[in-house]
Amino acid sequence: MKYRLIVLLSLVFAATGLRAEIDVVDLVTRSIDQTRGLSSYAEMTMVVKRPTWERTSSLIGWTRGREDALIRFTAPARDAGNALLKQGEKMWTFNPKINRNIRLPNSMMSQSWAGSDFSYNDLSRSDKWLRHYELTLTNTEAEDGHEIYTIEAIPYEDAPVVWGKEEMVIRDDYVLIALTYYDQEMVPVKQMKSLEIGELGGRMMATRMRMLELEEPDQYTELVYQEIDFDVELEDRMFTVFALKSAR
Repeated sequence: MKYRLIVLLSLVFAATGLRAEIDVVDLVTRSIDQTRGLSSYAEMTMVVKRPTWERTSSLIGWTRGREDALIRFTAPARDAGNALLKQGEKMWTFNPKINRNIRLPNSMMSQSWAGSDFSYNDLSRSDKWLRHYELTLTNTEAEDGHEIYTIEAIPYEDAPVVWGKEEMVIRDDYVLIALTYYDQEMVPVKQMKSLEIGELGGRMMATRMRMLELEEPDQYTELVYQEIDFDVELEDRMFTVFALKSAR
């Protein structure tokens, strides 16, 4: 009996030690930086699928660190020139038809971006999990030669977020496999899933992702990367309201 107790305790301590080796904050940090680098330039296609129609758009985007991003539509012609600028927690949009920059108030951040299943909040701070959430490793499993980690992100009481929690699934090479959003009742309502993973710009990353409302599985938005370059040289004026309005 005593021998069995010693063996059981040894297994418990071994499992605890194994989990302690995983630095959850470092894992999430590396996953965030995996698709951004110090800076980046990307060419993408966005497909918005609805039960009765489908729309495909082409986009180009630039990022710098975790704070700055500029995304511009290049096709179809009716959407070309529409753009979005992110500076930290601030966001602006530009519509060439009215030739105006518009600063987005907090009340609009949960609304749909460009008619897609992505909200402005989804495109906001990339380091939100590091600033506003408590991160906990809840599961580890092996799949296709990789360790897969499930991380629960619970917002702090004063966090400026709308979700009850978020759940990330990250591979051991820092690829984000899935991200599920839960409402205040802890019911899963929205999910982003990586459908294809490959090497772009010398890094492993999700090259095709799908965002959908879980109650509406027949409508979704897919974002597909065609090209991405990391650590490119970008001028400071790239991430300004003036650059948002300029197509150059």
